[in-house]
Amino acid sequence: MSNNIKQVIKREYLKCAQDPVHFMRKYCTIQHPLKGKIKFDLYDFQEKLLCEFGEHSYNVILKARQLGISTLTAAYSLYIMLFNSDKNILVIATSKDTAKNLVTKVRVMYQGLPSWLKTKVYEDNKLSLIFENGSQIKAIAATESAGRSEALSLLIIDEAAFIDKIDEIWTAAQQTLATGGDCVVLSTPNGVGNWFHKTWVDSVDGINNFNFIKLHWSLHPDRDQSWRDEQDIRLGPSQAAQECDTDFLTSGTGVVDPKILEWYKQNQIKDPVEKTGVDRNLWLWEYPLVNKDYIVVADVARGDGSDYSAAQVFDVEDLKQVAEYKGQLSTTDYGNFLIELSTKYNDALLIVENNNVGWATIQTIIDRKYKNLFYQSKDLKYIDTEHQISNRYRAEDRNMIPGFTTSSKTRPLIIAKMEEYTREKLVKLNSIRLIEELLVFVYNGNNSKIEAMKGYNDDLVMAYSIALWIRDTALRLKSEKDGLQRATMDSLLNNNKGYEEKPVYFGGVGRPKENPWEMNVKNKKEDLTWLLG
Repeated sequence: MSNNIKQVIKREYLKCAQDPVHFMRKYCTIQHPLKGKIKFDLYDFQEKLLCEFGEHSYNVILKARQLGISTLTAAYSLYIMLFNSDKNILVIATSKDTAKNLVTKVRVMYQGLPSWLKTKVYEDNKLSLIFENGSQIKAIAATESAGRSEALSLLIIDEAAFIDKIDEIWTAAQQTLATGGDCVVLSTPNGVGNWFHKTWVDSVDGINNFNFIKLHWSLHPDRDQSWRDEQDIRLGPSQAAQECDTDFLTSGTGVVDPKILEWYKQNQIKDPVEKTGVDRNLWLWEYPLVNKDYIVVADVARGDGSDYSAAQVFDVEDLKQVAEYKGQLSTTDYGNFLIELSTKYNDALLIVENNNVGWATIQTIIDRKYKNLFYQSKDLKYIDTEHQISNRYRAEDRNMIPGFTTSSKTRPLIIAKMEEYTREKLVKLNSIRLIEELLVFVYNGNNSKIEAMKGYNDDLVMAYSIALWIRDTALRLKSEKDGLQRATMDSLLNNNKGYEEKPVYFGGVGRPKENPWEMNVKNKKEDLTWLLG
């Protein structure tokens, strides 16, 4: 072999080592179901996915069926094994045969490589492939001890939503990644409440270390709506929605119909224009407008680390979600955060749920004299909200307390209001975090209790529900009362000709009266200040 050829091969080898896309496009062979063995010509979305693998150690992929992601993962595994020494890759799948398929894909690709890209094979069988450089890939079926005691460079969990006892498997396998190994979890959805769904939801919320990747059927360049319609016929609408649209289907016990939630996903949900705050957990979709009224509702975390403080910001008139927070701040920090948030949104009406730890947050708000804090009656029998106000004026003698009390009486009411408004699509929702919480907000115990599924949270849902309840009761009643007061005063002023045409002074001729609301009504002095109460 001439030196020129050796130099060309060396440059090409280095290019492959540095660029996995180049390596796969030019040298990897795949087994196509119709065309036989062909070059692996990556689609754009597959190329972007490789970049995600390079940027993030942990990736969870919610995918539609037949997008070639298992094939891409196999090519990525071969790339790691060829150009690195002592890399240990483990594939866990629902069964031994399923896991074996991925190793077979690696073997087919390796066999199709030119000789100068190959390395010596130390061991080759149906479930494993080991190179002389110490790198290897092994496939095993999902068992509770799968992956235990393995020092892994890369863990691949295929169709994770369909693996039994995946929680125990992950607990065992995760320890093997402690030295810096990577993880790729991929699956089509299989309902809610399982480990894969919870991992996905937590990744969206930024709670765990996973980077979330969603791959919808429409990403495939060879598929169009006619293909999607055909899947409805072949699989049925429900199954097609799950396997093509990456739709987490519930068991039918959800408070809100999952079809409604899917409609929100397809038609309203969008990325925030800004993620801000000290923890970047404040999501903004719309900045405050000077002519708008807003409402801020806050749920305060218990402080035990298992739940989160949550806040929703809505445009009162348009029922549009403009901002949302979900994070873990101390009660004092949360109070200060809520003041800043409410002030920013035009001194919004601030409603804080006054549970046990909620009082600490409320006290911070009171101490800083925020002027538009919500108060309600101490007597919880007044759940009709006529005894709710939105300021501290005469709060004590009116027997009012700050914040909103979620009790056995009010909880069903606010949840029913939320379900109605969401079902009728009267609310503009932007947050995928909220939709994911609504998916697991269910009836438990023969419909006697409504709460999040075990292992999930409903903090955003409760803040959302309270916002709708207050907007439709206390704020509506206040608006009607204000309108009635204005109409009454206009009527009195228009009918009181003596007051309009000629000032009436009390306590001395020629001296202006001190109380502008004291006037002649049917030739009698009357103080109308009570109308302002």
